[in-house]
Amino acid sequence: MRISPAIGMSLLVLFVGSTGVLGSDFKRQTSSSQAPIQPSFLSEFRFGLSAQDPWGPEGRDGSANLTGEILFAKPFTASDLFTSYFIPRPHVGGSVNVDGRTSFAYAGLSWTIDVTPDIFVEGSFGGAVHNGKDTSHPLSDRRDIGCSPLFRESGSVGVRLSANWSVMATIEHLSDGGTCSDENRGLTNVGARVGYSF
Repeated sequence: MRISPAIGMSLLVLFVGSTGVLGSDFKRQTSSSQAPIQPSFLSEFRFGLSAQDPWGPEGRDGSANLTGEILFAKPFTASDLFTSYFIPRPHVGGSVNVDGRTSFAYAGLSWTIDVTPDIFVEGSFGGAVHNGKDTSHPLSDRRDIGCSPLFRESGSVGVRLSANWSVMATIEHLSDGGTCSDENRGLTNVGARVGYSF
C-alpha cells in the first residue's frame, strides 16, 4: 500500500510531537521524584531569648531565658486567605531560665495574620507546666505564679526576611486565671525570636 507524501509527513509530525510530549512528561515526573521531600506535618521552628519577668521579682536582676518552639502544619486548609487566618497551627515549646528561676513547657494554638507580605502579627493561647516556687515572701526572687498547669497567652509582631526566615518580638504571660486557691501574680516575659519555616 502506497502512502502519499502528505499523509507520511502528517504521521511524522504526529510521531515527533507525541514523543516530545512523552519526553516532557518523563522530565516532569523525574524532576518531581528527585525533589527533596519536606515533612508536611512541620510548619516552623523558632528559637530565641527573653527577659524573665522584667517588672517583677524574678527579673529584678536581669534574668534571662532560652526559648524554643515548634509549630505544626494547620490541620486543614481553606480556599480563601481570610478564612485561613481563623485556622490555627498547633505548637509546643519551652523556656529555660539561665539563672535557675522559673522554667516551663507549653502547648497550644497559634493564629498568624499577614499585615503586609513581609509583616505579620500573631496570637497564641494554651497551657503550660512550670517548676516555679509557690512563695509570696516580699524579698523572694521567685514569682508566686500559683498552681501548675497554668494558662499561657502570647502576642508577637514579626518580619519575614526571606521565604524561610523571620524575626519577631514576643510578649507572653502565664497565669492560673483565678482557678487556683493560692495567690497568683502571674509571670510575664518579653523577648525576640528567630523563625525558620519549612
